[in-house]
Order: sequence, then structure tokens, then C-alpha cells
Amino acid sequence: MVNCCGLVSEKNQPVPLKSISVELQVRDHVASVSSCLQYVNEEERPLEAVFVFPLPADAAVCHFSARIGEQEIVAEVQDKQSARDQYDDAVSSGQQAFLLEESEESSDVFKLSVGCLSPGQKASITIVYIIELSVQADDALRFCLPAVLNPRYTPAVSAAGVPEVSSASVIPYTLSLSVEVRSSDRVSRLESSCPLDPLEFLDAQHTHAKVNLSPGHRFDKDVELFLYYENSHHPSAVVEAGASVAESGSLMGDPALMISLYPEFPADVMSSLASQGEFIFVVDRSGSMDCKMHHGNDAQMRIESARDTLLLLLKSLPMGCYFNIYGFGSRFESFFPQSVVYSEDTMEEALKRVKSMSADMGGTEILQPLKHIYSQPCYPDHPRQLFIFTDGEVWNTKEVLDLVKSHVYSHRCFSFGIGEGASTALITGMAREGSGHAQFITGTDRMQPKVMQSLRFALQPAVDNISVDWTVPEGVTVDMLSPSINTLFQGQRALIYAQIKGQSSGQTQGSVTLKYRLKDQPVTNQLQFTLKPAEDTGLTIHRLAARSVIRSLELQERAGGAEVENIRRRIVELSVQAGVSSAHTAFIGVNKDSKQTVKGPLLQRRVPVARMMHAFGGPGMNKCVGMAPRMMRCSASPKRTAVMAPRKAFNSPMPRASRKAFDSPMSCDIQSNSMGIECDSVSDDCYEAEAEPQKDPLLLLISLQKAAGCWELNASLAAVFGKTEDQVTNQKAVQVDGSVWATVLALIWLYAFKSDQQVEWQFVAMKSASWIRSQKPNGLSQCVCDGNALLGCQVTEDMLGI
Repeated sequence: MVNCCGLVSEKNQPVPLKSISVELQVRDHVASVSSCLQYVNEEERPLEAVFVFPLPADAAVCHFSARIGEQEIVAEVQDKQSARDQYDDAVSSGQQAFLLEESEESSDVFKLSVGCLSPGQKASITIVYIIELSVQADDALRFCLPAVLNPRYTPAVSAAGVPEVSSASVIPYTLSLSVEVRSSDRVSRLESSCPLDPLEFLDAQHTHAKVNLSPGHRFDKDVELFLYYENSHHPSAVVEAGASVAESGSLMGDPALMISLYPEFPADVMSSLASQGEFIFVVDRSGSMDCKMHHGNDAQMRIESARDTLLLLLKSLPMGCYFNIYGFGSRFESFFPQSVVYSEDTMEEALKRVKSMSADMGGTEILQPLKHIYSQPCYPDHPRQLFIFTDGEVWNTKEVLDLVKSHVYSHRCFSFGIGEGASTALITGMAREGSGHAQFITGTDRMQPKVMQSLRFALQPAVDNISVDWTVPEGVTVDMLSPSINTLFQGQRALIYAQIKGQSSGQTQGSVTLKYRLKDQPVTNQLQFTLKPAEDTGLTIHRLAARSVIRSLELQERAGGAEVENIRRRIVELSVQAGVSSAHTAFIGVNKDSKQTVKGPLLQRRVPVARMMHAFGGPGMNKCVGMAPRMMRCSASPKRTAVMAPRKAFNSPMPRASRKAFDSPMSCDIQSNSMGIECDSVSDDCYEAEAEPQKDPLLLLISLQKAAGCWELNASLAAVFGKTEDQVTNQKAVQVDGSVWATVLALIWLYAFKSDQQVEWQFVAMKSASWIRSQKPNGLSQCVCDGNALLGCQVTEDMLGI
């Protein structure tokens, strides 16, 4: 069983990682991150330290070095097996060696092995990676330095190849972080989830700034930074010169181009959101969803926040669409055998089940519910939209992503990572392969606004016939390196990497044109750029472009076929050429100049990484059960071997009492057979009346709305307004229908008292306004005036959209 307090030495001393210092360099929307890890061997014998840690899934690791005393060892990228052999040979012969490799199962987990540190010896390890900063709903650029590494849930039938994690409730090392920003745009502000020193501007234009993390930070949670520019939607193009030592005509030898576009759709098109679709909501119900959203006193439980979000989603759906809700853990269940038409009856039935959802389904196994969803036929003229909510990680990330990608033409996938430690590889990967959008809900973030932004994306008109055309001088050609663009969202960044080949006789200008159709209307976005390379950009764009190509090749390789070996060879060649990590390469450094070899039995110590407790456990389960560490390796062994302790998975049948969360004809145990289908019927009498918890007035109002968009005039609605039913009824004009009056009042209350949360109720209000217009009521203007008088507001008909 995993030691909940982390691993310690024989003298009960902390493990040898003492500190991490990070330097973050941001240029526009690309970041270079340099992390320095300070080790010291406090043992009385030689030591091998193993540190398993998370990095963002889309990061391109491009440098790895070690300094021992005055000597620096710069690692090089090699074929992974060759690098492992070199490392083991070096450690076996008493030489100091360092190995950095990406997990074979997930691209956001790396393992660092530090071999043969003599007693008392210090080592400084430097890792550099580059990454594109993601765009948030409020146009901020987000950088996250992940500290938490959740254990991957592993079914008992598949224990091989999983990254090994040791947990630590107390992290015995500290973090320092410095940030420097250079941009072509003015920096508006920089915010963080952790305390920062004041932002310091280094020029009068506010395009160059720096800031530091306040001293004393314990690296026990993610560090998030949010960078705001004044003109965040301004398209840009950067040309970067190739490496002088690289071969001309190669990716690293030719200039590389990065285009950043922000498509803006016509307002008249965006004003009419889609009224059709199949919406499937897939909610993680593993034990860890019973954790709090953050560490504050007012924090909701994750499953409670998910329930509130489902309420908003169900009330926001358009009439006549199709929907279903799945819950998953080590088994999965669906509300309905297949998606049903959205109506008052089906909405109410779903809401009744949502109220009793709980985090009672064990581990996190998402592959089988996805297979079941994809096996269901799609409805003609109702595009499938998949919303996936999870706070964990899975052992088979790449298999899940391959499954999502194989169905990309039949659906879009919107994914949400809840809490610190949610896998960036899983969350961003599902959205990328499913042509959707990814969101992370961390710290004190509210889930609802981010989910409703994604619902707006799902309801926006579909974009098709996307093409990219280049106009360049004679003698110059442009080769696209990015995958084809198959989805665009209003105001969201689209990145394009390209390789510029050849030379022009004199002209230095080019242009890129993005064309697409939106609701049968042609749209064109064009950007001019110069072919002259920017100064002092290093090879950042080249390496990000190489990383993009490598990820595409890895997907092709996993798809199988006769060309697998050739694809693998191309991955290794490009990885070595560009100096960036891949699934088939590793960074290896050996101190061959050491004057003496290290002698004596070799201890192995695992460095703890902060991890979420309650990773699997429901009530009564051991909170620290998860992945066992690899067995200690003592003395030299000829080649790398790993003995894995048995992993524990929670696959026992659920007691019937705990199945009350879903009154469903579909109840599936993932371990039962190849498709995981073992269905039983649960009757309506499983439900028991529960006391209604105290609700947010906004959620209470929304919960009272009918599927069509109207409200009924009753005491519950009046209570939201702080009135009695008689007070509300007496103010109604005689000729006005009660439901029209109630709906007008609800709209006035939303606009007057909850305008700061409009992103959460925008679709609820749109449905209400549409319903009122469909009723064609008499005396509507007077009705609005009477409603303002009753509620003490001044809201106009135009504001209400009626």
C-alpha cells in the first residue's frame, strides 16, 4: 500500500529533492519554461532518485541538463530504448547518469531518473519546455504549472505500463517562480491563484513586464497565471529563421511560420443559435468527486457543483433536441437507454435523477461508457455534442483519445477538467480529437460559466468547408505543418504552423486566407505577413511546429497499418533533429568525465509528488489506495527491470441502495464482458423524498422554469422575489395571462439582480423571451412597467428581448 506521508530515508529524513525554481519567459502567447530542481543525497550510501511529475500535455520538452559541482552535463535526445540501455549501463558501472522520458501511456507525465549520486553530493537538474498558452473565456492567456499528479485509475485486468506515483501529504520542497512577459500588445494585467509580488513594467509602452511569486510558496497545488493583453483578439504572424547548422530544406533548416487567427463571425449569424442537436452529458461519479472544489470554507463538493451545472444545462437546452446523461466510475449508467426528445416530461425525469447523483461509483474508467455512446446511432439533422466532466486521470489516455478521434466526423467533444490534477493530456486531448473545446475548473473557479460558454460553442452554427490558402512571392512555397483545421469557434484562437521553402528575388510580403462557410454564408479572414524572420526568437516556433507534427505522426502510428515502422522512424528522426521529446525518445546524459566511479550498494528513493487524496475512495475505502511504487532497486542490475506491485481496483458490485442515484434501465458493470454491458432494471420506487437543501436564488429560479421557457405563477416563484404569492398575483393586469406575467417578472429579476452572472442564464433568458413572443400577449409594455414597479427595477423591453 502507498505510504500516505511519502517516502523517507532510513534515518527518516526527507527525500532528496530540496527546491524547484522556475523561470517563465512569455512572448505574446507562447511561453518558455525553465525549471531547475535541486537534489542532495543525504544518505550514507550512493543513491538513485526517481521523480515522476506532470507537465502540460502540449508542452515540447527541448532541453535537459545536470550540474554536479562545476561540471555541466547536457543531455541529448535519443531513441528511448537506446537511452535506457545507456542509463542502466552507466549506473551499473558506477557512473553518474540522468534520464528523462515521457510516459508511454500519457503525454503529460514524465519520469526523471537521477543515478549514482555519492553520499552528500548535490545535483542541479534543469528542464526546459515550451508551450502555447490557452485562451480562456474572458480572453486571458492561462499558464499552469501542475503540482498535483492524480493516480491513474487502473482496472484489475490492465495493470501494465502505468506511470508510478508516490503520494505525499507534506511536500518537502519549495518553489520559486519568476515571470517575464514581452509582447507586441500592451499588457493589461497579470493575475494568479497564488500570491504574487506587484507587477513591474520595464518600458513606457507596457509591453515588457516582470513579476515574481511571493516567497515561501509550498508547491502543494497548481500555480496558475492569467495574462491579459489589451487587444487579445488581434491576429498575428511570426516568421522564425531556421537553424544555421540544420540542413536546408529540413523543418529545422528552413524558416518556420506561426499564424494566430481569431475568427469573428457575422453578428446576424451568431444571433440565431441552433435549435437542434443531440446533447450527451457524461459525468464522473468516482469517489474523488466527493472532494471540495477548492480549499476555502465555502467550497462546494465537486459532485454538488456538477449537479448544479446539469440543472443549468438541462434548463438551457432548446425544445425538440435530444439528450441523455451518463454517470461513470468503475462502472457506468445512463438515465435513458438511448437519447430522448427534450420535453417537459423528460426534463423533469432527468432533474429528479440529477438531484440524487452522488460520487459512489469507485474508480475512473471512461473508455467503456464512450464505446457505448459511440455504438448508439446518431439522429439525422441533430449533430451529436458530447460534454465530459471528470476530475481524474485514466491509465489508458491514448486509447481514449484514439477512440474519440475515430468518431470525430459524427460528433463534437467538449471536455471539463475539475480541480487540480485533472489530466491535461486527457482533457485537452479529447477536445482536440473531438473538434470541441477544453476547459479547466480550478481554485475558486465556478463551473457553470465555463460550461455555459462551451454550450454556446455547441449551439453556434456549424462551420464547414474550411480551407487555408497562401499567397507568396514567386520562388517561395509554404507547407502546412499543423493538422487540417476542422472546427472554428467564435473569437477562439486558431493556430497554424507552416514551413517556408525557397527564396524570393525581392518581395518580402505574403498573406494567408482562411475561408469557410457558416450557415451557407461564405466567410473570409485574411492576414498579411512579412517573410523576413523576426530577431532573437531562438527555435521556439520550429520546436512547437515539430511537436505538432510528432503528435500527428503518433496518432497515425497508433491507428496501425503497414507503415507503422516507417512512421516510428520518422518520429524518432524528427524528435532527435528538433531536440524535443516524443513517445519514442528520451533525454540521456552521462557524466563520462567523473574521476571516480561510485561504489557500494545503490539505494532507490522515489520523490513524492502532491496528489489528490480520496483518489478512489468512497465511504469506507482507504483514502490512499492507488498505485503502488515500484520495488526498491538495490545494487547494480545489468538492465532496466521493474517489478510492479499489484494494483487495487474497485470493481465489486454496487449494493442496490447505492444505485438510487440513477433510476435507469441501463446499469452497466465495466468488468462484466468485452463491451462491459450487464444491465438491470431499477424501478421508480427506489427514490425517496429528501429535504431540499438551501439553494442559491438564481438556481432556485432556474429550477422552476418549464422546458418551453415559461414560469408558472406560484408561491415558490414569489419567494425568489422576496414576495408572497398574493402580492405578486394582485399586481397582475386582468388581461395578462398568469404564465406571461410570471415569465416577465423572472426576466426582469434576472436582468436587474443577476446581470453579473448573465453568462450562466443567457440561454434560459433566450428561451423565455422566445416563449413570450410566441404567445403574442396584449398589454406587454404595461406588464413590464408593472413588473418594474413590483420589483423596484427599471428594465426595458429591449433589454428583455421581448
